[in-house]
Amino acid sequence: MAEIDWKEARRYLGLHRPGGRVDEPLEEALRSCGAELLAAARPRAVWRHFPLTVENGTVTCAGMTIPSAHLSRHLNGCGEVYLFTATLGAETDRLLRRCAVTQVSRAVILQACAASLLENYCDECCDGLAREAAPEGLFLRPRFSPGYGDFPIAFQRPLLEALEAPRRIGLTATEAMMLTPTKSVTALVGLSPTPWCPPTGCAACGKTDCAFRKG
Repeated sequence: MAEIDWKEARRYLGLHRPGGRVDEPLEEALRSCGAELLAAARPRAVWRHFPLTVENGTVTCAGMTIPSAHLSRHLNGCGEVYLFTATLGAETDRLLRRCAVTQVSRAVILQACAASLLENYCDECCDGLAREAAPEGLFLRPRFSPGYGDFPIAFQRPLLEALEAPRRIGLTATEAMMLTPTKSVTALVGLSPTPWCPPTGCAACGKTDCAFRKG
């Protein structure tokens, strides 16, 4: 099972900024919340492999026609794609809701731990996909999720349906296209015959004053 990246959890709490010191009581609370989360979380993921076409700012795969210049640019050069989704499970949501009512400060720390754990779990799954693709001479692109850039969030539901995620891992989307359980991710992961070199994440973002920026 994936572990919590404590440095990332502290970053989500804003403790990476100047003056964001971690004193001993806070560090103890962080570790305690992390242990409680790890006991409750039930990480699960599902993915499927599909052919892909990228043309004129539109991505077509798994019966979906996605108008998105950002996604098209990200998947340019890919002929195949993984549809991917992962969740920490309903148990995690119940823990977060309970603490939000009874221990608000602890709930904030749990949210940070959950964000770090989910990211690590997704990375762990994608590392496995990369090893699976390597013998075929293919390389994975970073995950690209609905709602990022101009990739319409309305594609949450068709992506989940293509993966049969409601039946397989209990993951659904609300009418507002929010994922349930909330600590979940959906994404497209492109497969390319050449390694991915362009900057991603914070390195590709021009918002230098973002509180969650890395580096």
